[in-house]
Amino acid sequence: MAVNPVYHQSNTKLREELDWIRDAKKDPERFGPLYSKYHEQIFRYVYQRMDDEDLAFDVTSQVFIKAMSNIRKYEYRGVPFSSWLYRIAKSELYQSFRDRKARRTVNVESTHLFEMIEEFDEDDNAENKVKLMRILSTIREDDLQLIELRYFEKRSYREMGEILDITENNAKVRTFRALDRLKKQFLK
Repeated sequence: MAVNPVYHQSNTKLREELDWIRDAKKDPERFGPLYSKYHEQIFRYVYQRMDDEDLAFDVTSQVFIKAMSNIRKYEYRGVPFSSWLYRIAKSELYQSFRDRKARRTVNVESTHLFEMIEEFDEDDNAENKVKLMRILSTIREDDLQLIELRYFEKRSYREMGEILDITENNAKVRTFRALDRLKKQFLK
């Protein structure tokens, strides 16, 4: 079992996480270390897409309930356990949007917007920032998710593939196409 330094700092950290998973598969009450390690980042992922703290806590709880009850189905694939959790979170978010007719939110920091604007246009003024935010709120959900994962969350294509249940190469191609569509709308 090789350590991918992008995801795990050391063999020790990887073994520790795999031990936690093995223990949780035997006894779901031993899921605690995985919950402690990943709760905050899953919550941030959900909250960035909802902008409703109470609802984000509810959805995050559902993610961990599903993860705990389905832990026996988890298989290690060379990426962190969090990739599996992100896939569950994505599914729970979509379900929440359907159930509550919740409004999709895009939360991004100014630095991320400036990076994207630089890819499209050298002039990164406030008007372009507003224009990009407006366009981001209108693009397809799957395009937005690819852009968020790659540019705002700085995820590798491999991890994006795991989260979205597609191949790494497919993640690259879809991201390139999404960015190309976004760029065309921005330059109109």
